[in-house]
Amino acid sequence: MDLMTHSTKLKKTLRASWHFSAIGTAWRIDTSLELPNSVRQEITQRIEEFDANYSRFREDSFVAKLREPGVYTIPHDARPLLGLYKELYDLTSGRMTPLIGSVLESAGYDANYSFVQSAARPVPAFDALGWDGDVLLRPSEPIVLDVGAAGKGYLVDIVCGILDNNKINQYTVDASGDIRTKGVVERVGLEHPGDSSKIIGVCDVRNQSLCASAINRRAWRGLHHVFDPQTLQPTDTLVASWVVANSGLVADGLATALFFVSPGELAKSYTFEYVTLDVYGAIDVSPGFNGELFV
Repeated sequence: MDLMTHSTKLKKTLRASWHFSAIGTAWRIDTSLELPNSVRQEITQRIEEFDANYSRFREDSFVAKLREPGVYTIPHDARPLLGLYKELYDLTSGRMTPLIGSVLESAGYDANYSFVQSAARPVPAFDALGWDGDVLLRPSEPIVLDVGAAGKGYLVDIVCGILDNNKINQYTVDASGDIRTKGVVERVGLEHPGDSSKIIGVCDVRNQSLCASAINRRAWRGLHHVFDPQTLQPTDTLVASWVVANSGLVADGLATALFFVSPGELAKSYTFEYVTLDVYGAIDVSPGFNGELFV
């Protein structure tokens, strides 16, 4: 999440850049030609729809409704997102969960960014969401859904789908570090989590997605945003992780899952490359990682 530096392309074929802000972060879309206004409008409206559905910080969002038990029809794009979370919930023995929202709010990471702590309650099991595996949710208790661990990567995929549908075949989409490319090679610097002016290495990304998670961003009063639902405290294993996968949804989700389980466990179910930096400064890198480390 928001941990990377966007650096020089290996092949300078993308000459047009569109910079904008959405979902509280900076976006950049590089293409070979300027995007038509119609495509920009389609992307803008689609991002707004996504935010209106999944933002934990909006009182009018779909996830805000889940604070009241009932029966709900999920948004049309929710099944891949919920499906990934259910898989990662099972693979991490419940430690990666979209039901962590209430703990984040209790820690002060709330809609007002109060950063004032209060007592946290146990995190409900995934089954409390009452998902039927299709289009219905039947939450059995108030749910504070938080899809931040995979949502931005998924939104990058959705934006890329719009570009694909408009026959734009070369692009880089960069949502503050969640990156996906098509038809070009993008060299991306891996930001040093202790010094944002430095990088610990580079990764060459082509026709894939690169996403990261780190504890130096979204940190406050000795806490950070990656909480363990079993301890109700922030994790104390990794400082940062970077994952390359075929989709932003998977790359983003696995980048957080690595804070809870080993790469080998995730590799039983997913194909990906990774770099991790633990709290002791040790680096682990997968054999197929397409890049170079400087430490």
